[in-house]
Amino acid sequence: MPDSEYDSEIQTGRVKWFDPVKGFGFIVADEGGPDVLLHANVLRNYGQSSVADGTPISFRVQATQRGLQAVEVVKIEAAIGMPITLSEEENQLTTEQLLQLPIAPARVKWFDKVKGFGFANVYGSSDDVFVHIEVLNHSGFADLQAGEAICLRVTDGKRGKMAVQVLAWDAALAP
Repeated sequence: MPDSEYDSEIQTGRVKWFDPVKGFGFIVADEGGPDVLLHANVLRNYGQSSVADGTPISFRVQATQRGLQAVEVVKIEAAIGMPITLSEEENQLTTEQLLQLPIAPARVKWFDKVKGFGFANVYGSSDDVFVHIEVLNHSGFADLQAGEAICLRVTDGKRGKMAVQVLAWDAALAP
């Protein structure tokens, strides 16, 4: 018996595409079949405003008159999932060193997908943290919205604090 109010088993797949401006996208289920609609509200209920193309996702689905629709996101895994340091930074850290960095809850100050960067503020700190589009996409996100709650792994870059990984807001709760 499913452990949610929806009468469906948890399915897995990959995000085919998601457009935060349009407010929807589609998932390709691992077991095949027609594409599954992923609405922005369902994604927001999970705690994210966007998800990158190709990202592995677990979800519950419901058949509607217009086709299959995701009704609950159970888990989103970063497409690649490992922290990265941008190539122009002098202090290249190993993956192991990056994973040792603490996960800090933060809020997006602003992010401009066209410019390819933005800034966030870690709770309890007044420093701005630079967030580059490459780090964002590498972490499984397509975009960020001002005011959105996220988690970051942060290091010191040439020009100040910079994110090396972006995580869903509830990552700070994980043991």
